[in-house]
Amino acid sequence: MHAFPAFFPLAGKTVVIVGAGEPAEAKVRLFAGSPAVILRLEGEAALKPGSYEGAALAFIATEDDAFAQAAAGAARAAHVPVNVVDRPALCDFTTPAVIDRGEVVAAIGTGGASPMLATLLRHDIEARVPEGAGKVAALFAGLQDEVRKALPEPHRRRAFLRAALTGPAAEAAMAGEQGEAVRLLREALGRDGPTAGSVLFIDARGPADRLTLRAARALASADVLVCDEGADADILALARRDAERTGPQAPGRLAELAARGLRVARLITGTAWRTEVAALAEAQVEVEVLPIAG
Repeated sequence: MHAFPAFFPLAGKTVVIVGAGEPAEAKVRLFAGSPAVILRLEGEAALKPGSYEGAALAFIATEDDAFAQAAAGAARAAHVPVNVVDRPALCDFTTPAVIDRGEVVAAIGTGGASPMLATLLRHDIEARVPEGAGKVAALFAGLQDEVRKALPEPHRRRAFLRAALTGPAAEAAMAGEQGEAVRLLREALGRDGPTAGSVLFIDARGPADRLTLRAARALASADVLVCDEGADADILALARRDAERTGPQAPGRLAELAARGLRVARLITGTAWRTEVAALAEAQVEVEVLPIAG
């Protein structure tokens, strides 16, 4: 990863845009509909650090190299991160291609190396992100504290949210029926109770592109990874970064983890797993073996 992607909250923030013409107007359009205050600067005002005081971000769009460099210096003197259009060497950050769904924002960046590639990728991804995704995110954001209070155990909370994201509450939010969505989510929260965990056996020899979609999703939702030596690094990268990771465990230990309601991804590279499956089945633990694609 050559650049770290970060999201800046915009509510109550000021974004400075320096310059005139189409490049500057494109930056203005980028923030259309956001809660940020847009401050336009031109001429001498853009060269004074005080003009940028308290701003969250600054964008400089001008064909004058000397002016761009001086304006960037003024913004930095006010401790404001700056982007200078078409001059990566003067930038503290680059502008990604953005998919805006309100509460849901996706960004594709190339570090300024190929903005056209980022735009093409944005179009591909944009078609797969439904228009109502932001409304679903807003629903869960509004009830976040209630969900945390009702389900303080992270693994139970994750299991509830996984189910809720494809349930009636999310469907109502997607349709714009926010009041009904809140009612349905609270109703589901009131019904929620402890559930048994499971152990999912996943072939981790690689390559990662041989995994089925079901196996990839199981990795992404696992609470614990139990890994054989030699598990493919690209497969491990598909798992949640905060998932607990450990080496091979006895079947009894796997059963204990499942009894706590945890989803265990058992990443296998050898043949001993068959004995584990039999022992877990005998202990009445839910087990699934996820084969690789043919």
